[in-house]
This record gives sequence, C-alpha cells and structure tokens, in this order.
Amino acid sequence: MTFEESPGVHRVDLNCNGLPGQVASYLVEDGGGLAVVESGPGSTLPTLLDAVRSLGRDPREITHVLVTHVHLDHAGGAGVLLRHAPRARVYVHPWGAPHLADPSRLLASATLLYGDRMDALWGEAAPVPRDRLAVLEDGDAVRVGGRRLVAVDTPGHAGHHHAFHDPDAGLVFTGDVGGIRLGGARYVSPPTPPPEIDLDAWAKSLDRLRALQPRMLLPTHFGAVSDAAWHLDELAGRLAGWAGWMEAQAAARVAGPALAAALRERATAEILAATGSAETARAYEAAVPYPMMAAGLERWWAKHRAAPRDRR
Repeated sequence: MTFEESPGVHRVDLNCNGLPGQVASYLVEDGGGLAVVESGPGSTLPTLLDAVRSLGRDPREITHVLVTHVHLDHAGGAGVLLRHAPRARVYVHPWGAPHLADPSRLLASATLLYGDRMDALWGEAAPVPRDRLAVLEDGDAVRVGGRRLVAVDTPGHAGHHHAFHDPDAGLVFTGDVGGIRLGGARYVSPPTPPPEIDLDAWAKSLDRLRALQPRMLLPTHFGAVSDAAWHLDELAGRLAGWAGWMEAQAAARVAGPALAAALRERATAEILAATGSAETARAYEAAVPYPMMAAGLERWWAKHRAAPRDRR
C-alpha cells in the first residue's frame, strides 16, 4: 500500500479508476508533522486514509495537505480529506486557491469532458473552507517537522502549478510539470490536456527544476525517479519535438479527431521504440487519452504560436 521512496517519504498508489501505478499521493513524516502531497481525487480517499493508518498514524494527525495544482486527480479530494484531518490546512498556488474554495467552475468544466462518469471517476469534490486554505507564493516554505518544502512556481501544464522542493533531502515533488513516467520506463510523456498548456513556459519551468540539481524527482504519475537529469532532459526534448510536430500539423490543417489519431500514432511509436512494450504504451494512453492531449496542443498553438492571420 505504501512504499518508502526516501527516508520519511512514502508513496501511496491510489489505484485511481482501478488502475494501479497511475496516480500517487506522497506521505511525508518528520517529527510530529505528517503531510500529504497530492490529495488525489475524492474517489480514492479511502485508499489514502488506509495508507496513513498502515504507517501507524491516524488521519487526524495530518498537519499539511500540499497540492501542486487543482486538477481533480491531484486535488479533487482535498476538501473531503479535511473532514478527517481537523488539524490540516491545504497549501496551494494563489491562482488555484479560488477553485478549491469554490470548485463549481472546475467541476462544470470537467463535466463537459466526463459527463455522467464524473462521480465514478472523481468522487466528491467538496469546497475547502477559506480559513483552512493557505496560499503559497514562489519561494515560500512549508515546515513539516524539521523538513522544509519550498514552493517552486512551475507553469506549463497549468498556469497555477507548483513543484515542491525539499532542498535538504534533494527531492522535488513535480506534480505534472515533471511529466508522466510509468513503471520506470525510459520514456517521459508531457501531459497536455486543455485548457492551460503552454509548452514555452513549460520548457522554462524544466530549466528551473534542473537548476535545483535534485537527487530524486517524485512525479504524481508515477513514483520516484533517481535519474533526474536524464528525466528532465528527456522531457524537455519531447516538448520541443511535439512543439515542432504541432507546427507541422497546424500548417497541414490537421485538427480534431485526425490530430488525436496522429498524436496517438506518434506517441505510441515513441513508447514502443523506448520500451518495446505494447502494454506500457496502453498504460501511457490510459494516463491521459490522446484526444485530450491533442486538444491541449491545438489550443496552445492557436493561443500562443499561430500567426495573427491564422487566428482570423
């Protein structure tokens, strides 16, 4: 149920949507402090609470809930978790805080994508009381016992994204800006669903993470990465490659379902070349389906890169 990735840092496989090895929360212990990094969605809350208990701790001992951004697989269950953790506050980027206090717009947007599957996929997304929300600016530190977790503003996947740096242990909890890497594969995928993807900002965020010289990365999708420099370089290269590919697709007027099919073909070929495993390729597709990935890239191109004449 839990795996100790580094002293005092335990990975929890949330088994989200019945799929193991896809979405992680991290439990961070130090002194009397107990932090959760990424609450996960409301649908996986029982798994998270059981993981806390498996460490011999009570959920009421949780002191901090840190979320990298407010997407449902990362923070959807934060408000419900607080019912079990009366001492805890939720720490979030300033642009994300309003959506945790009032998740109605977030839920409306997600419902357009998931329809009547919302409850089964994500469970309850309760508001976080404003007096239990703590806004973190870039460089702000949260203390969990004697451990410091420093917020690093890292837009790209979302404009309101923080990574969390533990400088003493050499760890970075990367959320989604550090990409998706499943089962230790030698392949890192950039999750690019709409609406806030910005590949140019993302590349700069990777530069920030690289400058921290981390010993270990802890992506939400999924689990510790000990070859941090290779991982970040691999992801940066893929972002650049996909940006160039998107430029070519836009020039050829490939859009909608055809763009999704082309991205699926490209990414699957990349994964097979890197791993030789069709099962691994299917796992990456399950993490973020290609129609969503393509829609995010298409929106990014139209908003940030297309020439003015192409936007008329």
